[in-house]
Amino acid sequence: MSTVKLPGLIDVHVHLREPGATHKEDWDSGTAAALAGGFTLVLAMPNTQPPITSKAALEEVLQLASQKARCDYAQYVGAGAENVGDLAALAPRAAGLKMYLDQTYGPLRLDDMRHWMSHFEKWPQNRPIVAHAEGRTLAAIILMAELFKRHVHLAHVSKAEEILLIRKAKEKGVPITCEVCPHHLFLTREDARAIGERRSEVRPPLNSLEDQQCLWENLDVIDCFATDHAPHTLSEKDSATPPPGFPGLETILPLLLTAVHQGKLSLDDVVTRLYRRPKEIFDLPDQKDTWIEIDVDQEWMIQARELYSRCAWTPFEGRRVIGRVQRVVLRGNTAYESGRVLAWPGYGQSIREIGIS
Repeated sequence: MSTVKLPGLIDVHVHLREPGATHKEDWDSGTAAALAGGFTLVLAMPNTQPPITSKAALEEVLQLASQKARCDYAQYVGAGAENVGDLAALAPRAAGLKMYLDQTYGPLRLDDMRHWMSHFEKWPQNRPIVAHAEGRTLAAIILMAELFKRHVHLAHVSKAEEILLIRKAKEKGVPITCEVCPHHLFLTREDARAIGERRSEVRPPLNSLEDQQCLWENLDVIDCFATDHAPHTLSEKDSATPPPGFPGLETILPLLLTAVHQGKLSLDDVVTRLYRRPKEIFDLPDQKDTWIEIDVDQEWMIQARELYSRCAWTPFEGRRVIGRVQRVVLRGNTAYESGRVLAWPGYGQSIREIGIS
């Protein structure tokens, strides 16, 4: 066994489905999955049922998280057409502002660019804006970042044209950062046949091998790896109208460690994109006495029956990988060890509200 000690990892893009869809996931099961995957801090998206678009909704979800979360966390608020004037007061308690500019799971899509501009004007400069944007919409939000001279983080970039546009914008000094998801690095449209057409439904969709190769060729442009952990049950995925999304918290690290063994990136590249840059971009506090231990040489097969996510499936079923989490220490206590989550519900802290001392 070759054990390596790394900082506790940070996932800036997860969907924990509570409130409203706890049959898929909740703060308990989702943060257990996070710990099993090596994550000690997760930032949760606001497209729940109801969505997190008001003070009352934010307070409700933070109360639920305080009772159930096993790792540390923060909660995004969602930009809507009617809440521009209300969200700024919530910024100190929120992970950031999420703007949905293309179709996704939930009711938060913003089509009118006047609403984009209003949120840019009102949301505090010292708090992150994250945008779900694809293709021409991504080009439009990059223009908005340039016009308003404020930072925007671009979620789940997936296509060659997008990553090349981001490269050009960064070269011109536009204040943007971006993330890429494991399913866009390790799956393409060709894999949909094996996964199943309905189960492979995801937003943004799986793309071509050319798109995937372009992401790898432009690794230096990618600031963060983020799972976009978006669990749905198999009965939902196999239905006539499958919702988009994959679970990802427990599989991203072994996939990346396997890529390290293949020479596609270095272990330091992984740490930079799952710890250093997320911490910098989102102004996240230190988690003292927190680290993970991984066996970088353990070979194993991904199997859904071993995972903690409530959705109980993975698009990477049966894939052989190299590298596995052995132990997670969060704030001095062993939170996960040898396949068992030991942190109790409620152990996690809201990093925006409490801070970590």
